Amino acid sequence: MYEFINLTCFCGLVAAGVVLRRQQFRALWVFVLIPVLILLAVSGKWLYTEAAPVMPALQSYWLPIHVSVVSLSSGVFLVAGVASILFLLKSSTLGDTRTEVENRYLAGIVSRLPDAQSLDRVAYRATIFAFPVFGFGVIFGAIWAEEAWGRFWGWDPKETISFIAWVAYAAYLHARSTAGWRDRKAAWINVVGFVTMVFNLFFINLVIAGLHSYAGVG
Repeated sequence: MYEFINLTCFCGLVAAGVVLRRQQFRALWVFVLIPVLILLAVSGKWLYTEAAPVMPALQSYWLPIHVSVVSLSSGVFLVAGVASILFLLKSSTLGDTRTEVENRYLAGIVSRLPDAQSLDRVAYRATIFAFPVFGFGVIFGAIWAEEAWGRFWGWDPKETISFIAWVAYAAYLHARSTAGWRDRKAAWINVVGFVTMVFNLFFINLVIAGLHSYAGVG
């Protein structure tokens, strides 16, 4: 998990460098760097273990392919999730004038963000790139599973939650193009997808027993 999180953070920073390259998006960098730094701190302090050869059944060229593709999509989803959260915050603050009076500090931070529609576009563009990449990652994992375990899909906890996350992002893209579901409703679905990815990374890997679990991390 240490290496996976580091690679995911790197992909997220590269994606942010591409998506947030315009001057108007410079203020978003701090909101991307905060979760990246938290992830790096957690992985460095609690998830680092000495590298060891994987079990013979998993010694395959699919290992770098599957892990790299999933890391890339996860890093881009990080940018999309941050953008959707900020979009919800921005649109909520603008829609409630009492917020600016009751919490001037929060209003000051939100006022530095790009407009809500720009945040929504960042989330959409990042997700529309990451969604098919993540789908390929799941497919590559299924092919690898067939080689290693003799089945493409076994409803292992991580496989199941990955499928749920994929469905959530598919629902977001559908909602984003459907009248009546755009803006806040679609953004909430995107946040659900992002939370599902984080849940899959930590809870499923470290707590739930399964073929993908890493509960022995020291």
